[in-house]
Amino acid sequence: MTDRFKVAHAAELYGLEGWGDGYFAIRPDGHLAVTPHHGSDLGVDLYEIVCKLKGQGIPTPVLLRFPQVVISQVERLTAAFQRAIDEYEYANRYAPVFPIKVNQQRAVVEALLRGGQPFGMGLEVGSRPELLVAAALPLADEALIVCNGFKDEEYLASAALATRLGRRVIVVIEKPFEIDAVLEMARSEDRMPLIGFRLRLQARGSGLWEKSGGVASKFGLTTRQLLACLERLRGAGLEDSVALLHFHIGSQITEIRKIKNAVQEAARVYAKMREIGVDIRYLDVGGGLGIDYDGSRTSSDASVNYSVQEYANDVVFGIKEVCEQEDVEPPMIFSESGRMLVAHHSVLVTDVRGSIAGVDPTPIPLDGDESQVVQDLAEVAKMINVKNYREFYHDAIDYRDQMYQLFNLGMLRLDERAKAESLFWSVADKAVRYSKTAKFVAEEFLELESRLHDKYICNFSVFQSLPDHWALDQLFPVMPIHRLDESPTRRASLVDITCDSDGEIDKFVDRNEIKDSLEVHKLIPGQPYYLAFMLLGAYQDTMGDLHNLFGRVHEAEVVLGNQGPEVRRVARGEPASEALRWFGYDADELVEGIRQSLEGGVAASRIAAEEAPTLLEDYRARLAQYTYLD
Repeated sequence: MTDRFKVAHAAELYGLEGWGDGYFAIRPDGHLAVTPHHGSDLGVDLYEIVCKLKGQGIPTPVLLRFPQVVISQVERLTAAFQRAIDEYEYANRYAPVFPIKVNQQRAVVEALLRGGQPFGMGLEVGSRPELLVAAALPLADEALIVCNGFKDEEYLASAALATRLGRRVIVVIEKPFEIDAVLEMARSEDRMPLIGFRLRLQARGSGLWEKSGGVASKFGLTTRQLLACLERLRGAGLEDSVALLHFHIGSQITEIRKIKNAVQEAARVYAKMREIGVDIRYLDVGGGLGIDYDGSRTSSDASVNYSVQEYANDVVFGIKEVCEQEDVEPPMIFSESGRMLVAHHSVLVTDVRGSIAGVDPTPIPLDGDESQVVQDLAEVAKMINVKNYREFYHDAIDYRDQMYQLFNLGMLRLDERAKAESLFWSVADKAVRYSKTAKFVAEEFLELESRLHDKYICNFSVFQSLPDHWALDQLFPVMPIHRLDESPTRRASLVDITCDSDGEIDKFVDRNEIKDSLEVHKLIPGQPYYLAFMLLGAYQDTMGDLHNLFGRVHEAEVVLGNQGPEVRRVARGEPASEALRWFGYDADELVEGIRQSLEGGVAASRIAAEEAPTLLEDYRARLAQYTYLD
């Protein structure tokens, strides 16, 4: 520990006050803590939990879930809407709806429903399997099940079954041809679900998922299609079943102005529908409430330029204003704010297994018989200083290029190439350090610095645990969980253990820019070094894949009780046999294949007969092992 670097500096360095949103803090001993109760000083020491789990045979990588964070987020969201309703004297209520696709894990959904029970929290489903789950969960009596997605006869029959089971089901018509299936269902069902419409707004969202909204979006009815569907429902005597108007302009909307525009447009459609005699009573403003992944509070793709309270205020006020202008009864408001509800609750902790140095710290000594180009590079490395670094760096580039030409012509030995490369990167390292003394650092040295960073090898798979980073360049906060009272002296990108060059994280959050490396500590031989990836609770669980057959990681549910932190539930990660099963490989058949191979080896005298049973059991045991590094 140094006298100058304190935990407050670490909090500033990693942007904790911005993206942490009151759920993360650094302890005086330099350990990262999760504070499950929003804004509370009581926290869970992540390093302590990881060490405890390791002692119980649950090593990293491990995903830590904090269900109390989920409950706290439900309370924050509903409280924000209640304050807006009170402030603007809105003459109706609000209830949250959780889109189950955001995180389908049972423990997560059940925690949400426990926290949302007093507020009538409902569920949004987008498929028949999701509907079957929702129908069986302990929802409040008044809670809605909002049915989106493509609907065939079986989907609609499942919605009718859930209605007969006493659930408040709303089938949302979002494509013109679905009205035919709904009318067909009405002819055979004596107890119909309620009916909603998804509107295709002119308004668009902003950010990575902007294309979800607008006139070219995948889902939603045009105004003409909406009126045609209403007319057909009237003709079938089902106009009283229409209960909800719904829209969705995209996930993680970065600009509050986009939300305002969409709410006003949808509220106007709602009011006009009531004017023509449709007794619609619910307005579902969809998803889009974003979270601040980088802490900048801007409209960048990794942030939002508004708070939860500002979001609630603009939704409530926008709907009220239009309803007053049109002199219609205001609707009950629902939102599908899944990302906001669950993103903060999960943290992936992994261990660093080693590093790939950007520059070899140990120069190769010369013995005097090297080629002239190698000696020239050695002279540049010796003479470069703060006054001549730019010129000498360019000279080093010329000598390096000459060296490669000579080597390709067969005129240099392999050891000479190694010495020349080492000397060039030594010059580059010095040039970067000297460039920082200038008032303005030239672009070429900023780019050079990024090439000199270390690569820390982390025991996880980007494709399994952070799929949105790989697919969309989504940023997630990353930082060490210990040694935060020490100044990090290295910078590194993070590479996973897959055999894929895309398995690297080289973009990191910052309030002012996107960093190409993370501030990390020097690895100490024999001591573990742990990094945590935060805000993974939305979508990452459901979209991870099995690249290189790295399966789901270990999971642990952690709560903060009266006696301190408790690990209440542990789910072991997938063993190799389970990961293989996804691709059609049966463990018993694989073992049988090995047994037959051993029999052939014994018969051919390649394998000793007494060794064969041991080898077979060794193979069988390895099928049961964790897919990650031991």
